[in-house]
Amino acid sequence: MTTDKLFLPKLFKGIALFTPGGDLIYCIDPNKQGRWHLHLCAALQEILDLPEPPHFLVPCYTATVDHWLDPHTQQIRTFAEAYPAVLQYQALLNAIFGTGDLIWQAAPWQDGLCDRMVLATYRSTFPQLWEDHDLIINLDLSEKAPKYHPPVRAIQTVQQKNQCYVLRLFVAGHSANTERILQNLHELLERSLGYPYTMKVIDVLTHPEQAEIDQVSATPTLVKVWPQPIRRIVGDLDNAEKIFQMLGATEKS
Repeated sequence: MTTDKLFLPKLFKGIALFTPGGDLIYCIDPNKQGRWHLHLCAALQEILDLPEPPHFLVPCYTATVDHWLDPHTQQIRTFAEAYPAVLQYQALLNAIFGTGDLIWQAAPWQDGLCDRMVLATYRSTFPQLWEDHDLIINLDLSEKAPKYHPPVRAIQTVQQKNQCYVLRLFVAGHSANTERILQNLHELLERSLGYPYTMKVIDVLTHPEQAEIDQVSATPTLVKVWPQPIRRIVGDLDNAEKIFQMLGATEKS
């Protein structure tokens, strides 16, 4: 079963903010007028219970994409750039922003702000940012209930709430098929799950130890870590019915 494309406006600006630990929060702004970097930092503060918004991440861990209309040709053009620290997440960025196999440009490095030693000075105050909570959060301030869960002090608190799904997608390397699977899963879950979820993508070629821990022997494999019991589906990730059966959930209408 194939899934319909997740609706995205033709013209929009997308902004993604990563943490050093690999968590992601992003937004899509059709009006291109929001001060979204401030909103993303404020949301991270609330979600991870930080002492203050982590504005120091912005010059080092952000990616932006802009779909704009060329006034001369009336063609939609795309500009996408990411700071070097997050270029490794291009497949994930293309999935959440629906940009296919777009190659992202490297944004100019901010001398003096993104030095490893400089960033390390924040670690004792913001230790949560260096932890991996498997978070992929779509922030939509136009909704009464933004698409992220209530404030948490640790991921265990999130996992105590049955309505939050923690998923892991195991793949073998980077390919067009991997991007397609990832995008289809995000579209399906955003549209039909009806509950908050996090999904971490794990490459078994670079992290074989994680595959062994989760007893994954083939790819692609989608593992539901929470709510228990742990379940997995191997191979056929286009079958929405099987995916929701594995999740123990029903599609929202």
